[in-house]
Order: sequence, then structure tokens, then C-alpha cells
Amino acid sequence: MTTKPSTNLFSEARRDPIDLPIPERVLTIGAHPDDAEFGAGGTLAKWAEAGCEISMLIVTDGSKGTWDEDQDPGELIAARRAEQRNAAEALGATGELVFGDFVDGELENSQELQRMISEWVRRLKPDVVLTFDPWKKYMMHPDHRAIGWGVIDGVVAARDHLFFPDQLTDGLTKHRPQAILLFAPEEADHHEDISSSFETKIDALMCHSSQGKTTMGDAHDSGEARELFAARIREWSERMGELAGLELAESFKLLRP
Repeated sequence: MTTKPSTNLFSEARRDPIDLPIPERVLTIGAHPDDAEFGAGGTLAKWAEAGCEISMLIVTDGSKGTWDEDQDPGELIAARRAEQRNAAEALGATGELVFGDFVDGELENSQELQRMISEWVRRLKPDVVLTFDPWKKYMMHPDHRAIGWGVIDGVVAARDHLFFPDQLTDGLTKHRPQAILLFAPEEADHHEDISSSFETKIDALMCHSSQGKTTMGDAHDSGEARELFAARIREWSERMGELAGLELAESFKLLRP
């Protein structure tokens, strides 16, 4: 008797990890404002230009993102949210922009975090989800590690009906994205050409002026400093491009959930 083979982890493992068409809907999930722009800003801008609906979920309040000891945390939170709105506009993101209220620097891969991610994946139904690679060696920031694990676990929950079933009584349905793209990967196997969108990536990053001193080499202080910052990002993009025979690229680990 011949039976139709079921889809399982063995058949999923044989799928080509490189083939990824431009998606219709994307959800990028970062711990902080500017995470997505650094990790995937060129890819997001390119996809947005092609008509993709980009949604962005920023999980923490960004309240520790300063070296200024006199900075008021509440004012910093408000400033970083305004910067993220401007960055989303620069990228062409037309989907949802969602701010979580987890405390910056104190994020853990908790049931609460997984529940939040599962809900937004089920609500927005993205074809592709992007976040940090939690398997990256020596990744120092605890929030970056935690958000990577939280997204992986939250996407698994979103696809299966027995995880957080109360969400499914609120009008949501389970959802399985076609792919997860992990930026800053330990082992890259997918590369996106950002030659046409590199300048948009820089423009989006420059929206995060509160981070000029902490992560951008004072890029907002002068035209020369901005050029040096852009050159550093270009050099990084060139190295990624060399892996795939591209001029400029962003590299990812591609998972099929």
C-alpha cells in the first residue's frame, strides 16, 4: 500500500536554505531601537521598495542606551521611540510599529516574552521573521541573546495550536512563517544584495541620534564623522558581499520553522 509521506523534520531539512523570494509581509524583532537597522536595514529597505509590508517590534524600552550620566531615562525612552518612528519611515516600513515595555538590559527568554512574540506573529502573519542569531559566539549584550532565543521559541509557539491556546480564542489563528532570518549570524547561509539600498540603511541608522556616541562613533557631530561611520558600515557590507559574490550584502542564517 502506498501512502503519502507526511511533512516532518526530515523532509523540512532537505529544503534549499538559499531560495527566498521577496516576501509580502515581514516582521523584524529587536531588543532595542536600531537593532534591525544595523542587522538588516538594507534588506528591509530593498524589500519595502519592492512592495513588502514591513512591521517592526522593539521589545525593550531602550532606557539604558546612553553614556550620559545626567540623561533622564524617561526622556531617553521617548527620544528613542521617536527616533525609531523616523527610522521606520526612512526604511519605507508601512506595517505595524510596536514598542514593548520590557526593561532595557534586563530581558530574559521568559514565557512572557515568548507569549508576546507568539501573539504578534499570529496577529501580523509575516512570511519572514528577522532577529539576532542566539547561537552567535561571544555575543556580549544579554538582550541580544535573549531576544534571539525568545523569537525562536515564540515562532515555534505561534505555529502550533497547543501553545498559548488562549490567544486562539481571541480571534487569532496559528501561523507558521516561511522563514526566520538571523542577522549577525554565527554561520551565514543566506545573503541579500543591498547595493541599491545601502544609503537608505545609513539614513535610517542616522535617525538614531541618541546613539551617536555609544554605537556610531559620534557620526552626528560632523559630516566627516558621518562619512567615517558610513565607510565602516560599507566595509562590513563589502566583507559580507564577498561571501556571495556581491558588491554589498547583509548576511543571515536562514531557518525554516
